[in-house]
Amino acid sequence: MKLTRNIPIIPDESALLFIDVQNFSAHREGAEFAGLSSAIFEEKYEWYFDELESFVIPKMQAIQYACRNAGVEVMYTTIESLTLDGRDRSLDYKITGFNVPKGSWDGKVIDLLSPGEDEIILPKTSSSVFVSTHIDYILRNLGVKQLIISGLITDQCVESAIRDACDFGYLVTQVTDACLTYSPERQSNSLQAIKGYCRQLTSQDLIEELSNA
Repeated sequence: MKLTRNIPIIPDESALLFIDVQNFSAHREGAEFAGLSSAIFEEKYEWYFDELESFVIPKMQAIQYACRNAGVEVMYTTIESLTLDGRDRSLDYKITGFNVPKGSWDGKVIDLLSPGEDEIILPKTSSSVFVSTHIDYILRNLGVKQLIISGLITDQCVESAIRDACDFGYLVTQVTDACLTYSPERQSNSLQAIKGYCRQLTSQDLIEELSNA
C-alpha cells in the first residue's frame, strides 16, 4: 500500500487548529503594534491588516463553521505567558522582546473567531505549539490523526506547527487562504516552502470536502 498525504479529512479523526489569531497580533490595537507611528504602521502593516480583515478572517470563520458542523474538533493556540512578567517565556521570545501576560486581552482569540465554550485553547510561549504545550498528548487523547491548520504568521508559527505535527506523526492539511504573513512575497514563499510537509487546500476546497465526508 502506497503511503500518501492526500487523504480526505475524516471528521472524527481530525482537528482544526487556529494558530495565534489573537488580539496581540490580529487586532490593530494589539500590543505587537503599540508605539508605532501612523506612518510606520501603514508602511509595515497596512497590507497585512487589509488582507486579514477583508479576506483571511472571513475564510477562517467559514472553515470554523464548516468544521463545527462536520464534527471536527476545533482548537486554538495563542501566544500567552503562564506568568504576568513572562519569566516562563522561551529565550527566543525574551530576545524578541514581547510578552503577552497571563489573562491579558492581548492573549485572547479575536472576537470574530470566538471559541465555543467547550473548545480547547492552549497558551504557548514558543513558536511551535508542539514545543511549549501538551498538544500532542491532547490530540492523541482525542483520537486525532489529521490536523487542519490555519492561522498567523504563515512563515513563522504556522510553519513551525506544520513541521512538528508531521514529525509527531499527524497528517496535516494547511488551509492556504486562511493563513497570512506580512507581505505577499513572504506568503507565497512560505506556501511554496512548506508544501512538501502537508496537503494544501483552499478554504472552499476544505468546505466541499467536509460536506462530502
